[in-house]
Amino acid sequence: MQITNLQTNNCHWSAAPGPVPKGHIRLYSMRFCPFAQRARLVLSAKGIKHEIINVDLTDKPDWFLEKNPLGLVPVLETSAGEVIMESPITCDYLDEVYPERKLLPSSPFGKAQQKMMLEDFSKVIPYFYKIPMLKKKGEDVSGLEAELKEKFSKLDKDLVNKKTKFFGGDSITMIDYMMWPFFERLESFELKYCLDGTPELKKWTERMLEDMAVKATMHSQDTFKAFHASYVDGKPNYDYGL
Repeated sequence: MQITNLQTNNCHWSAAPGPVPKGHIRLYSMRFCPFAQRARLVLSAKGIKHEIINVDLTDKPDWFLEKNPLGLVPVLETSAGEVIMESPITCDYLDEVYPERKLLPSSPFGKAQQKMMLEDFSKVIPYFYKIPMLKKKGEDVSGLEAELKEKFSKLDKDLVNKKTKFFGGDSITMIDYMMWPFFERLESFELKYCLDGTPELKKWTERMLEDMAVKATMHSQDTFKAFHASYVDGKPNYDYGL
């Protein structure tokens, strides 16, 4: 795996990257983006040959905006010049094209179940950003915290009812990787206490930390905290720790 950091304070803008080498796939990412981490988890878990180009999302080059006019990561590019974007779509694409270690269930109903879980979880994600931002402004977030704890409680009950170690069974599947990046950041978001009273969900986070793909894509909590502080201040330091 090759990683290139195309960011304003450690290199000058150059022409767009060349074609993706045959037998590889390229991921346009940002080191601290939880949505891009979803794709990095899948690439790592499936052992896919890939290269990563990190983009400064505050100063996006024109060539990147040509690939994705929305300017968001993750974006995949194939050696045929095909471009795929949006984190769930990129991850589903990788699972379909690279059959080694399938992460999605084979049955249509199993796939639908995972998509329903992901749709539910997408409603939880805004809390991870809203609570720290409002807290920094000195606003009362007790109502939002109570709502987040209720969401976590539902996830905990889901694991209890399923009697499984992970959300898709007794081994990690796609839905676990889709949810994990946000739980990895709980400490830096100063929201870890919201897991109190959810013993099965806590056990799930502990099991996830043992996974090789999780270990390969994670940052230290100190690094996360430093980046998150710069993000909340409105000056995200994408190069922190390099």
